[in-house]
Amino acid sequence: MNALVTERARAVARPGPGPAPVIETERLRLRPHRLSDAAAIADSLGDFQVARMLSRVPAPYHHQDALDWLNRQTADVLPDWTLAITTPGDDVHIGCIGIELRHGQWHVGYWLNRFYWGKGLASEAVHAAVERFFRRMPETVLHSGVFADNPASLKVQEKLGFRITGCSQIYALARNAMVAHIETRLAAEDLRRPD
Repeated sequence: MNALVTERARAVARPGPGPAPVIETERLRLRPHRLSDAAAIADSLGDFQVARMLSRVPAPYHHQDALDWLNRQTADVLPDWTLAITTPGDDVHIGCIGIELRHGQWHVGYWLNRFYWGKGLASEAVHAAVERFFRRMPETVLHSGVFADNPASLKVQEKLGFRITGCSQIYALARNAMVAHIETRLAAEDLRRPD
């Protein structure tokens, strides 16, 4: 049985959060991905400064990589949420937040195009998606983490209430190396609104 079928069978046995929502925040719109997002995703993840902070993104990252990923995300066969982070009005794709079921646990991951770093947008997007997820799945504990050389992302998580649970080494595809990874977790009652 392939991994996709196995993961889907687990999701059917355990209720998921339902379809990915559209979420409006003060400065952002989070929505399900579309195949037309491929060029923007390839542009963002083609930047090694972004790709190097993600464990499963190859470098170089090409348009076909984005299409392959989007085909899986838009097939609606997994309980996961993968939301495009966009600017309201013009719907420009600037990043992604995913909440996915892996090995029986829900995991949060996110990235932004480098030109949108340092503006508080990651905190805003992650808070909005996680808050909505907890409304649907209040008993769930969310897991996440950051590479040890990514203090900005750790700050985002700590600001929202994620707690450090440990450190491990994980393989970073873009770096082609094992990298120190700080592991975090968040329960619904610990979620805080970013300042």
